Amino acid sequence: MVEVSIVVVDDHPLFRQGVINTLSLEPGFSVVGQAENGHDALAIIRKLHPCVAVVDINLPGVNGQQVTHQVVQEKLPTRIVLLTAYNDQEQIIHVAWAGAAAYCSKDVDPYHLVQAIKEVVEGKFVIEGRVFSKEEFSNWLEEEMEKARHLYSEPGSPFHPLSEREMEVLTCVVKGMSNKEIAASLGISHQTVKNHVTSILRKFGVEDRTQAVVYALKRGWVKLLDKHTQSQE
Repeated sequence: MVEVSIVVVDDHPLFRQGVINTLSLEPGFSVVGQAENGHDALAIIRKLHPCVAVVDINLPGVNGQQVTHQVVQEKLPTRIVLLTAYNDQEQIIHVAWAGAAAYCSKDVDPYHLVQAIKEVVEGKFVIEGRVFSKEEFSNWLEEEMEKARHLYSEPGSPFHPLSEREMEVLTCVVKGMSNKEIAASLGISHQTVKNHVTSILRKFGVEDRTQAVVYALKRGWVKLLDKHTQSQE
């Protein structure tokens, strides 16, 4: 039996270690690396080419959805199992379109997480406990996309992941920073910030910054930082 190499990515050390401990107990599984953010996750995946990466969708900086999209774009062999604390239909569609092989709630029990990974290794897709072949998954995604078409701003091209810079701008917006403050913080022009904000609003299909923040928070793509955390930055 070929050993299944796995990388675990989560910014909460206790939860990450729990997942590692669970998977390490499974015969045939080998946890070969771990990371606490999207940048490090991509570096490890590029270096080790694990069979599977178990990734929290809500990561600081580059989030799990962006990690997934990048892995798929680079045609890396690693299949992504995304874990989420936020479970809604729009997020499911986004992560499926990004290229995730599995999508599970973070309260999934160890047995079902292990089973999902085994299905993924066999080339299948697992969405909320439902197992699909590649063809079944394609058909399911097409049907779901059609039902949700009105949710997206550009018909015919329904998923537009944010670029790394747009994600940085969005994180600043969540902190309540003005365009001028964002420009100074990121070392870019005020007009460039405005362009990025406009692009974010278009991709989210919302009308203003507040709606963009609510949209991103609801899906777990960004986090609200408390005052103590912000004061340490």
